[in-house]
Amino acid sequence: MQITTPWALSQAQTAIEVVATVAFALSGVIEGARKRLDAVGICVVAGLSAFGGGTLRDILLDRRPLFWVQHANWIWALLALCALAMLFMRARHLEPTERAMQWPDALGLGLFTAGGTQIALDAAMPGVIAVMLGMVTAVFGGVLRDIVCNEIPRAFSDHRPYAVCSFAGGWVMVGLSQVAAPAWVALLGAALTATALRALAVLLDWRLPAWQVAPTDSGRRAKSGRERPDR
Repeated sequence: MQITTPWALSQAQTAIEVVATVAFALSGVIEGARKRLDAVGICVVAGLSAFGGGTLRDILLDRRPLFWVQHANWIWALLALCALAMLFMRARHLEPTERAMQWPDALGLGLFTAGGTQIALDAAMPGVIAVMLGMVTAVFGGVLRDIVCNEIPRAFSDHRPYAVCSFAGGWVMVGLSQVAAPAWVALLGAALTATALRALAVLLDWRLPAWQVAPTDSGRRAKSGRERPDR
């Protein structure tokens, strides 16, 4: 891939970042609407969803200016998107649901995984570090969104693969880069892998093992007492 500076984004990377930012911003708008936030709250949640992961990635890479500072017009685009989305949902009387939020979230997950991993590779990071930074880019915005909305982050609590999907997509990017695949092929392959895995996890209700605490003896005795029929 031809780049003019260590931090320059190719056109493909820029397109990935734009679409991913829009997708995560929409997931933030839907979540803010579900929580009945006001217009300012919805814009803040959408901004955290869209920019949170990329901001942490840039901080860890010591990359300046931050990507949303470098592309300041994205702030105006975000505000316009929030306004249009809120007007559309009110005009159509659409009820925002958690399931509706999952689809733009899955798209943003895949796209940010691809873009974040590629940026880390461009910064000469080792493969495993690039994958981790791609995962941070893809996951951390949703974590901030859920924290602000007073939810345990879904990435950690809904037991469907989420960060794992991003992790797999990141390794697809690294593998394709290692075999000198064209940059757009690597970006597309990583994005499709992470997005498709997350979509399948939602549709097929795939589950990760959850932490289970064995009941204590007193708990078992109490349960046994509750289940004993009255005499």
